[in-house]
Amino acid sequence: MTLKILPNADLEPENATGADPELWKSQGDDPAFEIRFSPVRKKLLVLHMAATDEPIDPKFYINRGRGFHERDAISLPEAHRFIVTADVGAVGTICALRADPASFPTTFRFGIKAFSSAKSAEEYVTQLLNTGEKTERVDLGKLPRHWTKVPKLRFGKRAANLTIRYADANYRLAADLAPLPVSATAGTWLSVVVPVYNAPVRYLDDLIRSFNMQAEQGTELILSDDGSTSTETRQWYKSQPAADNIRLVLNERNGGIAAATNSGLSQASGRWIAFLDHDDVVAPHAFKLIRHTLEQNPDANFLYTDELVVDDTLKPTGVMLKPAYDSVLLSGVNYINHFSIYRHDRLREIGYLRTGYDGSQDYDLLLRYLEGLPEQSILHLPYPAYWWRRNGKTYSRKFMDAATTNARKALTERFERQQQPVQVEGALTKTLHRVVFEPPREWPKISIVIPSKDNFDLISRILHDLFEKTDYPNFEVLVVDNGSTDPAVLNLYERYRRSHQNFSAAVVPEAFNFSRSVNRGLSAATGEHSLILNNDVEVIDAGWLKEMVSCLAYDRTGIVGAKLLFPNDKMQHAGVVIGFGGLAGHWYLNKPKEFGGPMNRLHLRNTMTCVTGAVMLISGDCLRKIGLFDEENFAVAYNDVDYCLRAHKAGYRIIWTPFACLYHHESLSRGSDKSGERKKRFDQEKQNLRRLHATQNFADKALNPAYSRDKSDPRIVVPTRLFIPSMS
Repeated sequence: MTLKILPNADLEPENATGADPELWKSQGDDPAFEIRFSPVRKKLLVLHMAATDEPIDPKFYINRGRGFHERDAISLPEAHRFIVTADVGAVGTICALRADPASFPTTFRFGIKAFSSAKSAEEYVTQLLNTGEKTERVDLGKLPRHWTKVPKLRFGKRAANLTIRYADANYRLAADLAPLPVSATAGTWLSVVVPVYNAPVRYLDDLIRSFNMQAEQGTELILSDDGSTSTETRQWYKSQPAADNIRLVLNERNGGIAAATNSGLSQASGRWIAFLDHDDVVAPHAFKLIRHTLEQNPDANFLYTDELVVDDTLKPTGVMLKPAYDSVLLSGVNYINHFSIYRHDRLREIGYLRTGYDGSQDYDLLLRYLEGLPEQSILHLPYPAYWWRRNGKTYSRKFMDAATTNARKALTERFERQQQPVQVEGALTKTLHRVVFEPPREWPKISIVIPSKDNFDLISRILHDLFEKTDYPNFEVLVVDNGSTDPAVLNLYERYRRSHQNFSAAVVPEAFNFSRSVNRGLSAATGEHSLILNNDVEVIDAGWLKEMVSCLAYDRTGIVGAKLLFPNDKMQHAGVVIGFGGLAGHWYLNKPKEFGGPMNRLHLRNTMTCVTGAVMLISGDCLRKIGLFDEENFAVAYNDVDYCLRAHKAGYRIIWTPFACLYHHESLSRGSDKSGERKKRFDQEKQNLRRLHATQNFADKALNPAYSRDKSDPRIVVPTRLFIPSMS
């Protein structure tokens, strides 16, 4: 049998002369050999792989008659040397095996032989083991030999995936954008600073090429080398032709990313500063769009863009579509990241980057830089201006524990500067962050308002859960009942009145009007803050109310909402997006409860424009300013949306938190709105929402403009126009 070894584009022979055919070099994060053999072949394969430097982490893809898929992959733990055996059978219609020697750029040895008998194969393995090197021996066993069904042949060129179509459309639109007259960006307006350490030449070539292709006057690129020891990198510096707008800063010793970046900053002359990693590139027309935005917003203090995620060959694999600036979300994750455009004078004021925050030095810089800036001066340009090469070798991914610790140190210091003592712990994704505010000496009194009528099972459960399963120490419960006649319910109220001084139930027979019931409760409330609570909610975790009240510690917070699940553990409420279906709707409805959403946002607190009234905490200050619910226009539906929009327009922050999680047995207490008079009323309240808040044209900043507004699970929409942010 003749074996064919087909390396992919990430691999090349280390020795160009072929003197050592087993020595290979990986230049990316996806090197792969396809091993092909004929239908009639020797049955046993023996592969050997050995690292020449750091340990390698091989992966094998088993062909089960459907090509190579991740679900058929076998990953091996890191080691320096491997011997791998596989039984492919003497005859078969499956004639290929894939071996990925490593998931990062490195140099290694790779060899393979085929044997007809187990005896001859074992003799060869013994020979390999006699070197005395520590070796991991792995047997893949009997591999599939025959197709289970004839594979379909594909004709024609495969259509570009959605990520590529989205990016290409943006770049075409940007190319056609007419430049604005230069005023705010006259002279040297942008310095791009790149800390470099032992960068492969092809990364540096890609970076330089992407910078030169911008063709924007008034920009400069500063490469600040952090004492590179790589001969390849140092030779590249010597080979570079002189250029007025590209400068090299060669630091003699290795001081770390922060020190190298600061050294480059000291040489920067631009009014604005951007940072670029040495293995990433600038997207087409990025500077043009950034400049256009700054010209339209000369008073802006900060600008950040979206990112295209690419593989080691710069092929798009995903996109980072970010929301508008959200300091609450930023306290859980550095979602801003790249491209970040800073005013140079403010960077000087805060002292550039700080050492001692390795892996999270950019997060620390962001937190300090943005602190105290007017939020309207922080702009998000929803354009994939930065190509982030994900190769698994960045500091943060290699040393995640240290990076996470340093991120939490930076967060703790940020809140301490605001005289807010906090601890920072893991969020639902453990490498992300949950800020835990120091509990007050006395928790404020919360008035819990529950509209209800009859339905003993529901009202008895929620009252039990409040008094027996909730650990909040200071609350009152006000049940506002619009006409219960069930003796069991009326007796329940009487028992709670006798046993709990902080319970009241007012029964007033009248037509159901949720807003009126809420308003009756709010008018009678004596607490510092008020919680609107449906009677069809069930408590899961005792600390839910403490978490919601704690969120009021974020600046300007007027309303807090909780994560609600259906009884089958699917998502019922993770925030409400204004504009869905021309009205408003819950996003990611019916997703699994662990679903993280884009950038794992649903594992973190977020600023939203709206949260559901099923579990809605309203601060006393917000209630006094916004007033009561609208009984006339929103008797049953959209009253929570209306209230949140009124609060949002008045400048209050609305927060959704996943750390307060409850079950919601939605609408069990009042039935459907899909027929008869209820449908007529529902349709009228839809019209009222559009009339009062123009929701059909509302651009909710919690959602990136690239996402659709037509359904709960938003999809990426290929753009037909560019979105340029404005401070107004």
